[in-house]
Amino acid sequence: MWAKHLILPAAVVVAVLALRASLFPLDSKARQIAFDPGPAAADDFAAVVARVDESFRHDWAEKGLASAPRAADLLVARRLSLGLTGTVPSLEEIRQFEARPAAGRLEGWANHLLHDRRFADYFAERLSRAYLGSEDGPLVVYRKRRFLAWLSDQLLANRPYGEAVRDMIASSGLNTSTPAVNFIAAAYDEEKQKADPERLAIRVSRAFLGLRLDCAQCHDHFLEPTWKQTDFQALAAYFGQTRQVVTNVSDGDGEYRFEDRVNGGSVAIDPAVPFLPELLPSEGTRREKLAGWLTDRRNTHFARAAVNRVWAMLLGRPLRAKVEAQTLDDPAPAALDILADDFASHRHDLRRLVLLIASTEVFRLDSASPDEVTADHEKAWAVFPLTRLRPEQVIGGVLQAASVKTIDRNSHVLVRLIRYASERDFVKRYGDPDDDDSAQAPGTLPQRLLLMNGELVDKQAREDLVNASARIALLAPTDAAAVEAAYLAVLTRRPTERESSHFTAQLSGQTGGDRQRRLADLFWVLFNSTELSYNH
Repeated sequence: MWAKHLILPAAVVVAVLALRASLFPLDSKARQIAFDPGPAAADDFAAVVARVDESFRHDWAEKGLASAPRAADLLVARRLSLGLTGTVPSLEEIRQFEARPAAGRLEGWANHLLHDRRFADYFAERLSRAYLGSEDGPLVVYRKRRFLAWLSDQLLANRPYGEAVRDMIASSGLNTSTPAVNFIAAAYDEEKQKADPERLAIRVSRAFLGLRLDCAQCHDHFLEPTWKQTDFQALAAYFGQTRQVVTNVSDGDGEYRFEDRVNGGSVAIDPAVPFLPELLPSEGTRREKLAGWLTDRRNTHFARAAVNRVWAMLLGRPLRAKVEAQTLDDPAPAALDILADDFASHRHDLRRLVLLIASTEVFRLDSASPDEVTADHEKAWAVFPLTRLRPEQVIGGVLQAASVKTIDRNSHVLVRLIRYASERDFVKRYGDPDDDDSAQAPGTLPQRLLLMNGELVDKQAREDLVNASARIALLAPTDAAAVEAAYLAVLTRRPTERESSHFTAQLSGQTGGDRQRRLADLFWVLFNSTELSYNH
């Protein structure tokens, strides 16, 4: 009988000890991160990184610019987590990261994230903005969630990027059993009762070529003299035989005609690619030929577009002036071609591309410099670009910081559901930027008020026992350790001496509920700091 009475106290003791182990000691055996550097350990990988670094250094020397110093490893780890998972590292992850030797831990951390379902889900969501747009689209004929789940699976398996894109363009079948066809279904025109060829041509040129060929949709391009209206319409003609009956996408026959808005009338046109016609396959359906041409490893525009987009997703702005160029010869640093060549030669390996970018000197520079930072420094990538976080990154960071444990696929289903609902509600209220993944909208007063007065953010700072603030208040061995844990959880850095002194004094002598409320107030302050809303 006495044994039954010991079960509950024993369970409580075990839970408290496990929680304390995740907060402060460095030797917790649960949920260990491997920190395997993966491809980053190979000699050919290091050679590509060295070429990229040298290209930037050469540019800085020519311009007489001194680069910023290297950023702290924890700050770089935060950048990687925000760029790859849309959230900050958990306190649990930070403890493991700092327990590793400095040499190679950033490469190991990046490779760990790339094997995490959080990365696959987040990257799928962001890439889909270019592929499908941000709208949910017409019900039944278009299944966005099915497409996102499929794309997430491709990313997690590290399937060659070109193969996944080929499926999006050339696949046929039901939008449920063949989710890739939702790329076609997303362009469904309810009036015409079929996918719009012109809208698909726009998506292909922007998302996969990184070019605004659609500026020639109604007339010859006014910036790129080689692009005529017929070039755009000939690209659209590849989708002219595409049919969609409710949920099924297939290919039919017939010619493609477009409305000539300049000269009037309806004009028939055969499919043709705007450049590199020698790469066009001789066999297959129209869409299969287009997909083969587009993803051919010799099509430099495809590789350059992927590199430019991924660079923008990790650093906040693209290597070129825009993610989607207005002309074929928009200027770009030499690093773009170095990375694009490697991307193509390694079968469009997206995981390798991310690791390469994360290993470059530019990615690991500080966003501040001892010398005055000018527009020239930022333009030449001599400092890490200071950019505002996207709304899902802001709330993702808040939700993760409020939890000691990592919120991932191993978390309880209720935890994941609450996070999903909370994030959707916050993004809707905060305001979502447009489909341009590198759009930098200025902060607004309503956004600041939402962070300061919104119930969702306030709830994450309350002295609720499920929140990190209450757990740290309960288990931190000293006031200084509690303040340090709060800063690490929210901002992924330790407090400065001045910050530590100030907030430690606020906790001094406080116990029980008063101590929990003081620490909850500190979390609220950090949630509303400008630093939280920026990648730097």
